[in-house]
Amino acid sequence: MAFVKVLKTAAYFKRFQVAKRRRREGKTDYYARRKMVRQDKNKFNNRKYRFVVRFTNKRCICQCAYATLRGDVVVAAAASNELSAFGITVGHKNYAAAYATGLLLARRVLKKFDLDEKFKGKEEIDGEEYHVEDEENEQRPFKCILDVGLRRTCVGHRMWGALKGAVDGGLHIPHSTKNFPGFKPAEEKGQEGEYDAEAHKDRIFGNHVKEYMEMLQEEDPTKYEAHFSKFIAKGIDAEKMEDMYTEAHEKIRSDPTGEPAEKKAITYERDDDTVKASDGTEHVRSNKITLTQRREKVAAKIAAAQAKMMEE
Repeated sequence: MAFVKVLKTAAYFKRFQVAKRRRREGKTDYYARRKMVRQDKNKFNNRKYRFVVRFTNKRCICQCAYATLRGDVVVAAAASNELSAFGITVGHKNYAAAYATGLLLARRVLKKFDLDEKFKGKEEIDGEEYHVEDEENEQRPFKCILDVGLRRTCVGHRMWGALKGAVDGGLHIPHSTKNFPGFKPAEEKGQEGEYDAEAHKDRIFGNHVKEYMEMLQEEDPTKYEAHFSKFIAKGIDAEKMEDMYTEAHEKIRSDPTGEPAEKKAITYERDDDTVKASDGTEHVRSNKITLTQRREKVAAKIAAAQAKMMEE
């Protein structure tokens, strides 16, 4: 019998469907992403902006992005390590830093679209509920949808600090106060929950960190020096916390671009495989070789190995 090629293999009849790569890696919630990205057909492919908030072990990252077939396009971005240019040199992953990062992104987005003069946002930070769309204006505000990724949306999380900062900065992000710090749900059915704006304001200005610093300073000075070593090195104590954030908010509103980093005037000199820098450091960098040189190198290694085998 002639050879018959099997076209319909066992895998052909399986119902198993491989999940998307970022789902397999546990990076993307596609159920949530579809809802955020999907646009109505009668809106003719208008951009649907998302306010993306992510947290790492060292910083908070905020982005304003929209989806295309080629991938997401980031309009503007801000990270909490950039707050050093605005006076917040330490504590880049707490609630107050998340608020300042959200505020920085909002001002950058509005400045990019020339809306920063029309939408000033909430200039007096008191923690009260604020919606820019409620204000009377000829133009509609810039709207985004909150994208928190795989994070649990629990009450008082830092992501709400970034959201509050962006909202106070002048962006229209649909939200309520139910997840903000200071919100107490109703005890009985039919009643309304209570929102304590003062408690939220304390978080925005880092008063919770301030209280912890004061407590450690009194009870355990050794632990205080270990936990807040960077604060001490920068000369920031509990009394200076609120002033630091207040000044940073004012600087962000006046100019969100920030000061450009100073270029280091370092020159490099190469000595064969060693690169020497003008600041005294040395780095090993191998020289590039041609294909012919590489083949000769391999042939020499083979010859040396064969010679060693013959000797044995």
